[in-house]
Amino acid sequence: MEDDRVFRALADPTRRLLLDQLFERDGRTLTEMVSLLEMTRFGVMKHLRALEDAGLVVSRRRGREKLHYVNPVPIQLLSDRWIGKYAERVSALADLKAALEGEETMSADTVARPSQVYEVFINAPREKVWQAITSEEFTVRYFYGTRLRSDLKPGSPFTYFSGDGSAPLVEGQVIESDPPRRLVHTWRSIWSPDLAADAPSRLTWELEALDGGVTKLRVVHDEFNGETATYKEVGGGWMWVISNLKTLLETGEPLPARS
Repeated sequence: MEDDRVFRALADPTRRLLLDQLFERDGRTLTEMVSLLEMTRFGVMKHLRALEDAGLVVSRRRGREKLHYVNPVPIQLLSDRWIGKYAERVSALADLKAALEGEETMSADTVARPSQVYEVFINAPREKVWQAITSEEFTVRYFYGTRLRSDLKPGSPFTYFSGDGSAPLVEGQVIESDPPRRLVHTWRSIWSPDLAADAPSRLTWELEALDGGVTKLRVVHDEFNGETATYKEVGGGWMWVISNLKTLLETGEPLPARS
């Protein structure tokens, strides 16, 4: 089972250390991680492979280099499925749930990370996932009550409005649209003056159809101008959005509203 792979991966202290390193600074190469551990290159590769198999780490090619990123979505899903239902009874588990959901503030000393990469497997066909990403009838149910409006043509606006449709919250422009495979657009958060002052970043949605009607969804938020206010604000939010999207498509109902 998917949960079993995640639990097994997290049970190993070396793998947890690798995740900690990537949390401190995403986008590390294998060579960088080997230099931080008293372990052979092969040993680090073996642990990274186990983390990738569990979905906890995803990688992207940059030229000849392979960069590794923490994918917090499986931990969010574990929190939703296993920890939440016991949180009212055990305060320690409630504290752990908060930590896993990313509610603790990141240290100001954390090195800026240029990219945020998330990956999840959804038991729904790719066309359905594409529809959920691009239609306001779906986004209002899983994306913090927002309504997406765009004709998805390159150069066109890509805007998330408040639930009643009266106020734009995120402005963007479509860069690339290849339904139902790939969507790229800019992102500028305008619900706060501090966020609106940041330069636009970029969001990429990649959908891969797998056997059995399953879709692998990868979301990459990058082109931040350093560790900006937007970068800090959206990180924990993406975990929730993607987990909520998966739950809605697989069960027909979104996750309970966050307090």
